[in-house]
Amino acid sequence: MSHLFSSGEREGYIMIVEDSKSQAMMLKSLLTKHDYKVRDFEEGSSAFKAALEEPPILIVSDILMPGMDGYELCQKVKGTKELKEIPIILLTTLQDSMDIIKGLQAGSDNFITKPYDAKYLLSRINYLLANRELRYQGTSDLVLEIMFNGQKYAINSERKQILDLLLSVYENAVQQNYQLIEAQAELQRSNEHLISLNRDLEAFSYTISHDLRTPLNHISMSAQLLHHHYLDKLDEAGVSYVETIHSTTRSMAEMINDLLQFSRTGTISIHSQPVDLSEMCRKVMQWIHQDDPARDIDVKIEDNMQLTADQSLLMVVVKNLLGNAWKYTSTTEHPTIRVSSSQKDGKTIFCVKDNGVGFDPSRAANLFTPFVRLHTQEEFPGTGVGLATAKRIIERHGGTMWGIGEPGKGASFCFTINSPHSPLESTEG
Repeated sequence: MSHLFSSGEREGYIMIVEDSKSQAMMLKSLLTKHDYKVRDFEEGSSAFKAALEEPPILIVSDILMPGMDGYELCQKVKGTKELKEIPIILLTTLQDSMDIIKGLQAGSDNFITKPYDAKYLLSRINYLLANRELRYQGTSDLVLEIMFNGQKYAINSERKQILDLLLSVYENAVQQNYQLIEAQAELQRSNEHLISLNRDLEAFSYTISHDLRTPLNHISMSAQLLHHHYLDKLDEAGVSYVETIHSTTRSMAEMINDLLQFSRTGTISIHSQPVDLSEMCRKVMQWIHQDDPARDIDVKIEDNMQLTADQSLLMVVVKNLLGNAWKYTSTTEHPTIRVSSSQKDGKTIFCVKDNGVGFDPSRAANLFTPFVRLHTQEEFPGTGVGLATAKRIIERHGGTMWGIGEPGKGASFCFTINSPHSPLESTEG
């Protein structure tokens, strides 16, 4: 007569068939902890032989195994008169709807999806053991034919067995759906918290940067007045100190401006429109060249590069990329800058390439981190915020940006913008 065995009264053993040693150990530990005797096997054929010699009270089997898989083992057990009444639980990912049909054809009693909940697995084991004999009352040899995905399948499992299997699949689906809903809710809460933190951080950066400007302007103005009115009264060291104060405040002002721009790019609204990137690059190069008109540099910009983006924000990207290319080719004998586009996987890729000093590829992860620089201030002045700002702007447009470089062989900075030939919706950051 079927009954639930109390602790210390377990009869027989549960067979585990699992080729993963870690998974087998977890199952064995779980079941022995609840007073079940357990034998484990790594593949189906040896498990089937052992079952013929000493039938288990229940089998828990993985599906994907070398040699005889879980379906074949189940079919052989259910097709053997001495073993057919042994309940079988198949462990599966249930990624394919055909898994259910294969389980029905093989005569499986339950599906448990991986990763499984320990309490749920134990409840199914207890249920099947408690109903071992009840399951086979009123059985018949009737073959049930079903249509699935346009194919006909013959199912000869017992009615109670079929019901148990389908209920276990449904129960698993409900449980997975509940877990998914919980995960989505948690993700939503995390996203909202992250958005709030980002806004707070951007507001803090803006406030601090704005508040730093006033005292910095006073320091800079005082240094200029000191230099203008009292230069003849200062010795050589005094003049050097004043010049240091002036250059340092100028560098700090540049850093504050870059920080303000970086913080604003996260919240500013995007107003997209068609942009002639080729014409924009030519204008920016003219402005850059005006600062050093004597410099000879070979610049080639591809014609008719078109995209849809926020024009003012894209201008910030172009200024940063071309400004860097100009700066980092300053020590190159025959400097070149190339701006071009290409197509890959249905996306347009825009690149700014130079033959300057390049960078160490192993440090590429730091390229877009604010205030982290790959070159010293003495080598090439800057704040290390420009690329971070450019990348954020591109990501606000739904695109990506990356850099490729090698020391002494130049660098390429490329980006894509989402739907370059169709306007983006304006968004509030």
